[in-house]
Amino acid sequence: MSGEIIKCKAAVAWEPRKPLSIEEVEVAPPKAHEVRIKISATGVCHTDAYTLSGSDPEGLFPVILGHDGAGTFESVGEGVTKFKPGNTVILLYVPQCGECKFCKNPKTNLCQKIRVTQGQGLLPDKTLYLQGKASVSLHGDQHLF
Repeated sequence: MSGEIIKCKAAVAWEPRKPLSIEEVEVAPPKAHEVRIKISATGVCHTDAYTLSGSDPEGLFPVILGHDGAGTFESVGEGVTKFKPGNTVILLYVPQCGECKFCKNPKTNLCQKIRVTQGQGLLPDKTLYLQGKASVSLHGDQHLF
């Protein structure tokens, strides 16, 4: 499955202050240094509620909320060496590039490289998290999204 697009269900927020819509989305295979995670459980935290309220200045729509979650690696892209399919994972609010001074610090995971594009709804390579009506790109590496 690692080279195939997979379909799954996601709760999509298409606009602020509107009910979430359960949609079938397509998840692209992981690119180099990316992982694809099969989510087993997720929660909606205050950050998600803030974004959905429309008050978050970085809140972009459409969006799939629920960064508090857990699952297993479904597949990994080229160059990913620390993880393999089947490994269990807990998601982080902010992914890590593994290169900046914050990522190299054992006391924080507030990656500054990721923050530059995260607030724009983009991955570091400028890929959109949610594209069109039914496809999503998820990013992780030796760190997680």
